[in-house]
Amino acid sequence: MNKEHTHLKFIKFHNPEELHQDTLNSISHLLFKRDELDFLNELIKEYTIDLISEKTFEESKAIATELVELKKELKVLLFKVEEHKNNLQTLLDNDIVPNELEDYKDGHYKVMYETVAFNSKFKTLKKRIYGLIKEIMKMNKSKRLLN
Repeated sequence: MNKEHTHLKFIKFHNPEELHQDTLNSISHLLFKRDELDFLNELIKEYTIDLISEKTFEESKAIATELVELKKELKVLLFKVEEHKNNLQTLLDNDIVPNELEDYKDGHYKVMYETVAFNSKFKTLKKRIYGLIKEIMKMNKSKRLLN
C-alpha cells in the first residue's frame, strides 16, 4: 500500500499556542468527518436494495467494509488527537524539562501526519461511494424511462 505524502507542507512546527490551535482545528475537522461518515452510512442504507444487485454487490461490500474500518480508525485517531491536546498542558506549565518542546513537536507531527493520511483515505472512499450511487441513480433513471 502506497502512502500519500500530501499536504505535509501544511504541518508546521509552531509555538505552543499555535500547536494548541492546530490541534483544536484537527479535532474539529475529525468531528465533522465523523458526521460525514454517518451521512455516508445512511446513504448506503438508503440505496441498499440497489447496492446488492449483481452488478454492484462486490464493490458495495468492499465499500461497506471500508466504511466500518474508517469509522473505527477515526475513533482511535480522535482519541489520539484529544490526548495530544491534553498533553499540551504539561508543555505550558512552568516546569522546565529538557527537550520537552521538541518531543511534543515530534508527537504533533506524527498525529498531524496520521490526520492527513486519514483525510486522504476518507476522500478516496467518499468519491467511490458517490460514484457508485451516481451509477445506481443513472441505472434507475434509465429503467424508469423504459417503462
